[in-house]
Amino acid sequence: MTSQSPRIYIYKITFVDTPYYYYGAHKEKKFNEYYMGTPVRHKWCWKLYEPKKQILEFFEFNDAGWLEAQQIEKRIIKQFYNKDKWCLNENCGGKFSIKHQQEAGRKGGLGHKQNGTGFFKLTKEERIELSKECGKKGGTKTKELGVGIFSLTPEEKSTVSKRAGKKVKELGVGIFSRTLEQISEDCKKGGKKTNAQKWKCLKTGYVTNPGALTIYQRNRGIDTSKRVRVL
Repeated sequence: MTSQSPRIYIYKITFVDTPYYYYGAHKEKKFNEYYMGTPVRHKWCWKLYEPKKQILEFFEFNDAGWLEAQQIEKRIIKQFYNKDKWCLNENCGGKFSIKHQQEAGRKGGLGHKQNGTGFFKLTKEERIELSKECGKKGGTKTKELGVGIFSLTPEEKSTVSKRAGKKVKELGVGIFSRTLEQISEDCKKGGKKTNAQKWKCLKTGYVTNPGALTIYQRNRGIDTSKRVRVL
C-alpha cells in the first residue's frame, strides 16, 4: 500500500453553526476522493448548512478492515441512535430508526388507502371482522402469557382503573368533556342507530340487531364473531 492508495475509514460529519452530526464508514475507490456521507432522510441538512468532515480512524484496505470499520461504526452510532435528536443517522447495522419506521408506516398506509390494496382492499364488513379476530387473538395471547392487564392482581386493576378515571375527570376529557344533555342526546342517537342495523348469524342465518344477535349466539354457544352486517 502506498501513500496514495485508497483508504477505509470512519468519519463524522458536523455542520457549521448547528448541533447536527452524522457518523459513517467509507471505502474509497481512489485516494482522497470527495465524500461527505450518504444521507437518505436528511439531505436538507447538507444543502442548508455547511458540512465538515473529520476522519476518526483508518483501517486496513481489505475485507477484514472493511468489516471491522462497519462493526465499529455500528457501535458508535448505537450510542446516539434513537436517543439524541441531533443525530442524523437513521440506520444502524441495517436497522432503521423508530422515526424512520413510523414515517414509512404512515406512507405505506396512505399508499394502500389510495390504491385500495392491503387492508383497504377489504369491504367495511370484512375489516370489522378482521379487526375483531386480531383483537381477540391478541387478547387471548396476552391472557395466556399473563402480561399487560393480566399481570395485575384484582386489587391492582381496581387501583389503576380508579386512577385513570380520576385523571380523565381532572382533565375534563372523554365523557367528562360533555354536558349531561349532550350525553343523553348521544345515547338516544346511538341507540336508534344501533337498533337500525341488521346483522346475520353466519351459522344459522338468523337476522336481528347486533345486541339481540349477541344474546342469541351466546345462548346457543355460537362464536359471536360469526356474523355479518346485512343492513
